[in-house]
Amino acid sequence: MANHTSAKKRARQTVKRTLNNKVKNSKVKSVLKTIRAAITGKEKVKAQELLPDAQALLSKLARVGYIKPNKAARTTSRLTTQVNSL
Repeated sequence: MANHTSAKKRARQTVKRTLNNKVKNSKVKSVLKTIRAAITGKEKVKAQELLPDAQALLSKLARVGYIKPNKAARTTSRLTTQVNSL
């Protein structure tokens, strides 16, 4: 266990950041899973409703540095193409 004050603070920060990252990771996975399920199920209306939420989430995570901006753009582009092709 940490003995110095700064090391204790770092340990606390790590716990908080790990929890935040788990929440974000879970949110991204669930949003992408639902929209991909709608795409594979040929549910165009549902996929079109879910697409703006997915785009907003990906762009926000790219802005705050959770994912890289190019990955957010690539994922958004692919989802949009898939939804439009339904």
